[in-house]
Amino acid sequence: MDGVHRAGIPGVYAEVRDAGRTWRGASGVADVRTGRPVTPDMRQRVGSITKTFTAAAVMQQVEQGRIRLDAPIGDYLPQLVPGARGRKITVRMLLNNTSGIPDYIRYAFPSLQTPSPESLDDNRFRQFRPAELIELGLDAPPAGEPGGPTGVYSNTNYLLLGQLLEHVTGTPAEDYITRNVIERAGLRHTGFPTGTHIKGPHSRMYEALWGALDPPRDYSVYDMSWTGTGAALVSTVEDLNLFYGRLLDGAIVSRSSLAQMQRTVPVIALDGSTIQYGLGLHKVDIEGCGTFWGHDGTVWGAGTISLTRADGKRQMSVAVNLQRWNQPDSSGRPQPHPIDDALKTLYGQAMCGTGTGSGTGQAARP
Repeated sequence: MDGVHRAGIPGVYAEVRDAGRTWRGASGVADVRTGRPVTPDMRQRVGSITKTFTAAAVMQQVEQGRIRLDAPIGDYLPQLVPGARGRKITVRMLLNNTSGIPDYIRYAFPSLQTPSPESLDDNRFRQFRPAELIELGLDAPPAGEPGGPTGVYSNTNYLLLGQLLEHVTGTPAEDYITRNVIERAGLRHTGFPTGTHIKGPHSRMYEALWGALDPPRDYSVYDMSWTGTGAALVSTVEDLNLFYGRLLDGAIVSRSSLAQMQRTVPVIALDGSTIQYGLGLHKVDIEGCGTFWGHDGTVWGAGTISLTRADGKRQMSVAVNLQRWNQPDSSGRPQPHPIDDALKTLYGQAMCGTGTGSGTGQAARP
């Protein structure tokens, strides 16, 4: 962890569990101006890790017969996904990112293409409606055919799943997930934010935007309606390990639902890499170390990863307070940074007890 800090991350904190033993640690600072130290109990915006919580909530409704995995989304939300598209795209395709609906973020934040922070700053206090973000995704050129052999990662899918939950339960998706997933898992420091501030002890969150922000800018105060049921949760590394441990132990959804969640397909991630993705779960195979399940996530300034070995005995959750540190070359391709190698070493130590993390590199990049 000190190596990650020395490589350029202001603050990094983590919890590792191994066969009943727990280790927590932190390195660096939560505030580069004051030097306030980062601590392992801090709350963090955990980004797309939220998707596992949303997927678990959907699977609970599948178990109760209110949602059918292979039913067209148009059967439930014809006003949001009308016509032939609504008839072709199933709930399962939304969950495993094979719907062909592209991600909306580049359209909601157009200055990212430059890159420039202009649209990040313009939308800091904006309250987005899920329907307008979904429309941005649906109006964009399709990312592929529904149900194709390779999916394309898309936050639009998980906003639609949030609307589906609201439709079938009659309550806001965030409220349903809170009562039936977060509270069922016994998590005490996890929740959807209300307002723009994080409640409780937390780090500032620094965004470098591929070198466009130098020094990196603090985006820890932000209206998270831009990502909702796709990536808005706040949690701690302790709560994340507890959640994935209980999910994989069958305490959140049934064993048959968990088996469905662990049926993976190749999916092209936002960074262009290919990952093995189930229903809200990543599968990460590490040679000589085992198969891990979990998710990673990033929002402006904050990155988090949580992985649990298939036998449940080894767990790792890591949080960092800097994002998009890779600066582009003359062709615009992000270049390697010492932070990448330092994180890979940390992941290898945390998951495998070694200083090498073969197979984990892509898991660090949501």
